Amino acid sequence: GSIENAVAAVRANVSHLQKIEVEVDRIDQIPEALMAGADAILLDNMTPEQTREAVALVRSKPGGERILLESSGGVTLETVRAYAEAGVDLISSGALTHSAPAVDIGLDIDMSPELAGASVHAPAAP
Repeated sequence: GSIENAVAAVRANVSHLQKIEVEVDRIDQIPEALMAGADAILLDNMTPEQTREAVALVRSKPGGERILLESSGGVTLETVRAYAEAGVDLISSGALTHSAPAVDIGLDIDMSPELAGASVHAPAAP
């Protein structure tokens, strides 16, 4: 289906207070997202240059300054500044979780006889 049909279907089933974000992965999808009445547009897997072009396109349209723009996909700690400078309102980066360095955490359980029957209690709530 089309972006317009998808947004209309969602609008028909949510409160008027709900915001609707449309994900696009090509600049040529942006006019349809705007015409459909998207409140926010997620620019997925676009380069910083494409993002800058997308921001300019949205902001040039009547009411475009009210559309929330988010960059996601391919954003790393090395490229986040370029996306910010492209003019988006929000930036999502999976690199914060899927590329984070691992931490080695271990748990040792002491089963010595002198601790047998010992318990830990949380302080009572006031």
